[in-house]
Amino acid sequence: MAAHVRPSIPTAAMPHSGSSSGRILVVDDQPANLRAVSALLTRQGYEVMTAGHGEDAIAQAAATLPDLLLLDMMMPGMDGFELLGQLRQRAEWQRLPAIFLTAAQDRELLLRAFDAGAVDYVTKPFMPEELLARVNAHIGLKLTRDRLERVARERQELVNLVAHDLKNPLSSVLFASDVLRNDACKPERVPRYLEMIHESAADAIGYIRRYLELQAAHHVRRPATASVSLADVVAWLVDRYELQLESRGMHLETSGARFNGDDDVAIDGLVLRQVAENLISNAMKYAPGSTVELSIRNGSPGFRQLWVEDRGPGIAPGRQRELFKPFTRLGDGDGDGLSSGLGLSLAKQIVAGVGGQLWYEDREGGGARFVLELPVAASTAIAEPC
Repeated sequence: MAAHVRPSIPTAAMPHSGSSSGRILVVDDQPANLRAVSALLTRQGYEVMTAGHGEDAIAQAAATLPDLLLLDMMMPGMDGFELLGQLRQRAEWQRLPAIFLTAAQDRELLLRAFDAGAVDYVTKPFMPEELLARVNAHIGLKLTRDRLERVARERQELVNLVAHDLKNPLSSVLFASDVLRNDACKPERVPRYLEMIHESAADAIGYIRRYLELQAAHHVRRPATASVSLADVVAWLVDRYELQLESRGMHLETSGARFNGDDDVAIDGLVLRQVAENLISNAMKYAPGSTVELSIRNGSPGFRQLWVEDRGPGIAPGRQRELFKPFTRLGDGDGDGLSSGLGLSLAKQIVAGVGGQLWYEDREGGGARFVLELPVAASTAIAEPC
């Protein structure tokens, strides 16, 4: 079969739709057709992949996902219908737009093409500008859909982040206000509970402000270079959670190495507090009655560690491998009914983003240990011996 491209207006004079991106897989058993169509699309700014038969097309799509399929309808061996049917069997290919190129104008074949999942067809011999118009239209629709879906995912991720990170400060506000409403504390402790409410509300406002700034800058969870003292973070955690743990019959202890002020780590203080709060709130839910221990330790060269340990049941070996996957909960119940199962997954991503690590260990004698290892801040790193 000879190439079916009918000469028309010179390419340089063709109208351009403005669509200058997108990847197209062209499948045709005639090399002349492949060359002609590929040259036409390449000159319009598209990235073009070509395949001479169905098996090659499937292999190429598996290696690099296209944005549009341009398929010859009638080919020896695997024809366009069978090829499209096989491509539709994989979830990631089911929504790829496909345009059939066909010399046939049989109504039944064209209806069969649409039944197979084609979005359009072009009859041979075709006018170059007609082919480009149809390709531009469907590529544009596909890329627009992709952008909308990406925006929807990003918005949902932001909702998940905000909901998760607001949970801890709001829980602290609720705890302290309940105590005060019920006159369940000694008079000398009232100022401390009031301060907890004020600081927690300020933290919640700070988180919201941070997310708005990150959204405006088109970044997610990438705080500016900063540092914070691990000792200061531990002291803040004790002040924030000591009374809440006490109300649950739990105790909070601190221990570990002393670095004479050289315990600054390279992470934003607000972000580190969020991560550590998640670990403590998990201990409160899943290790009731336990002592929670916070300790600062030396890690790998150039790193400091914060350990959060309890004497609860720990994590079953079969569940440890899924511990940091999204929507995985530590126990069968979620304690307060607010757990999304995102906390540890988000914490691990945040820590990895600053060059650190977060992992779980079974504790000797029973219980759970989460180790948060972070790079020392630049000024501290310089002071350390090589």
